[in-house]
Amino acid sequence: MNKPFSLGMAALLLALACCVASSCRQSPSDPKTIFEQAQRALDAHDYTTAEEGFRAVLKIDPHSAAAYSNLGVVYMRRKEYARAVEAFRNAKRLAPQVTGVDLNLGLAYYQQSDFAKAIPHFALVVRSDPSQFQARYLLGMCHFLTFDFGPAATTLEPLYESQRTNLDFLYVLGIAYQKLGRMQDSTRTFEQLVRAGGDSAQLHLLMGKAHLDLSEISSAQAELEKAISLDPKLPFAHYNLGVVYQRQGKLAEAVAQYKQEMSLTPDDAASPENLGLIYLERGDPDDALSSFRQALNIDPKLPKSWEGMGKAYLHKNRPEQAIPCFQRALDLAPDSARMHFQLGQAYLKVGQHEKAQSEIREAGRLQAEARKKFEDMVSGKLPPPQAPAGMP
Repeated sequence: MNKPFSLGMAALLLALACCVASSCRQSPSDPKTIFEQAQRALDAHDYTTAEEGFRAVLKIDPHSAAAYSNLGVVYMRRKEYARAVEAFRNAKRLAPQVTGVDLNLGLAYYQQSDFAKAIPHFALVVRSDPSQFQARYLLGMCHFLTFDFGPAATTLEPLYESQRTNLDFLYVLGIAYQKLGRMQDSTRTFEQLVRAGGDSAQLHLLMGKAHLDLSEISSAQAELEKAISLDPKLPFAHYNLGVVYQRQGKLAEAVAQYKQEMSLTPDDAASPENLGLIYLERGDPDDALSSFRQALNIDPKLPKSWEGMGKAYLHKNRPEQAIPCFQRALDLAPDSARMHFQLGQAYLKVGQHEKAQSEIREAGRLQAEARKKFEDMVSGKLPPPQAPAGMP
């Protein structure tokens, strides 16, 4: 398996060519010496020293793509993905021809769940080297996670033989085939999924999620309960079972499952967001606000949570606080007729009738143009398929 690209000594010599050409002396202030020391610290997992070293190189040579790239690796290993993206983008600007930088930049976006932004970087690596396994695998996963099932299947198909025991891979490819109407291929892939998964908790989670996608609620419940019985700490099993209970109207049971999930995956916003929706349905705006805030602290780009905050404030007769929440929701989902209507209602309550009518008209226009009139309140969720081993 190919490992993610790291700008090592060969790239360092290229990046410091101007220094070599001028016959720089080895000294404590020499960027080559500092880089080597930082590289050794990175290899030893001393990320603080490594960061300081690569930043020292950049103070001397702001055009060192190698230093920016390895600084990005430091941030990736510390799970500081936004800082990793910034560092890799600087490396890409300075070394646009080095596809390894694109691989690392794609990985950083993938770890942030920003799959659309990861796609062009993985695609560039695959075009440059069609045999690059990791880039192809993650490119296919990104297409799947952005609901582009045709490219997902096309990209992943060449990996089938090597991944025939990878449950995440088989699930994604089988669902992609199903969405494309390739039912024979889907059946073959799911049969292999069952053979490979045996009676494992992960298999039952994947099958439960598949049944949930098809609105086969009873089958989903049976599979998810089996998954939890085999592994009570399996990430996202409790979340998906919570979705099942929520769809069945068993709100107390759903709340218990979401709270259990939050103890297992505290960095995921889906459970607190769904808790907020349940509290709204129960008429409990204070608990709803608390849950939505918790979700937004994890991910501030959740339009449903911002909308939920607005609804909770309206329930508390505080429309002046609801308005900015609905506005934030519309910044993230500008084509939502429902959110425009909610904002219009908030404007009415504060006496801004012209703005209210404008929002209500926009809601009507969007509703008339909508391709689908109904959407599920919640849907099942799986963690993003695991990146192959060897990331920075």
